[in-house]
Amino acid sequence: MRVLVVEDDAAVAGGIVDGLTIANIESRLVATGADCLSALGAFAPDLILLDLGLPDMDGTDVCRAIRRENLTPIIVVSARSDEIDRVVVLEMGADDFVVKPFGMRELVARMRAVLRRTGAAEAAPPTAASQTKNFGPLSVDLRAQKVTVGNEEVYLTPKEFELLAYLSQDPGAVFRRSEILHTVWDTNWYGTTKTLDTHIASIRKKLGDPRWIESVRGVGFRFGVPA
Repeated sequence: MRVLVVEDDAAVAGGIVDGLTIANIESRLVATGADCLSALGAFAPDLILLDLGLPDMDGTDVCRAIRRENLTPIIVVSARSDEIDRVVVLEMGADDFVVKPFGMRELVARMRAVLRRTGAAEAAPPTAASQTKNFGPLSVDLRAQKVTVGNEEVYLTPKEFELLAYLSQDPGAVFRRSEILHTVWDTNWYGTTKTLDTHIASIRKKLGDPRWIESVRGVGFRFGVPA
């Protein structure tokens, strides 16, 4: 993934670039709207992170200019939290809106979700070996969307499989409820979190041990291998 970061605040920009580097995502940083428009051809990003408060032009004008000739996914990253600001940029063609301050894990999750929705995810398919994850007796085959415990195949619904695959990508890490809902269901999910609880309960039951997915009170869930 190649990401163009358009941000004039050095502290915020540095944090975003560092976070993307840790996530193994290539990025280029520009601080003005003009530099953003100039970099589109030379850098050819897969996704644009766009601040609204730029020194030379408003981010909404940058978004409008990009959309006139370019379909690259855009996520607006801004301190503006009013609903009208979100509505305006989304109607201008932005694919998502993230309010500052934010967590890098959520931002990266939203980026990947946008790329999946727009069909702009990385073209090179992972190898078959990297598509199968083994956790003790549990095997998760991402390519075939197949789950086995021991030698027995476990049937999961498509959404249950997507949820398990998402949580198991980083065993031991705690994923927030909002982060899971944004990524697995939809980047703009506003429904009840009971849907998430129901799916978690179903997965636990089908895997035969609730310890595969641990609840972290007040935060979310953690995937782990039962001792």
